[in-house]
Amino acid sequence: MLITRATEYAIRALFYLAKQPKGEIVFKKDICKHQDITPAFLTKILQPLIKNGIIGSQRGVGGGFYLLKDPADVTLLDVIEAEEGPLYLNTCLSPEGSCERDLFCPIHGAWREIRSEMTATLSRYNFARLIAEEDHRDSPSRASSNSR
Repeated sequence: MLITRATEYAIRALFYLAKQPKGEIVFKKDICKHQDITPAFLTKILQPLIKNGIIGSQRGVGGGFYLLKDPADVTLLDVIEAEEGPLYLNTCLSPEGSCERDLFCPIHGAWREIRSEMTATLSRYNFARLIAEEDHRDSPSRASSNSR
């Protein structure tokens, strides 16, 4: 399974927004420059996040995008579901009960468990955690200990 390029870029754009001071409007050109995303594509990929109440937008001079939620309240799963819809791994799980074999097929149970574990893992990774992990990775004490 591969997430789409749009979802990958949406995650990168949201990560950039999450690192800005709370409520700060970030110019579209700045997101594009720092995340290497074209302006038209950025607008397209941010629409589902706006629709889902994750980010806001302001038009006109001084307009741009801003995070509506606290970074700790937005997970990778939230972005994936906003961009791509519910996470189903295969057609036998989409939508629940659509597979006529689900009552007796042992593979169906395996797919359900795998999906459950995957969504739980994606839910644990919120943007505050990702920022903290980046800060920890980039901290000077860690860099000097890695060079030994």
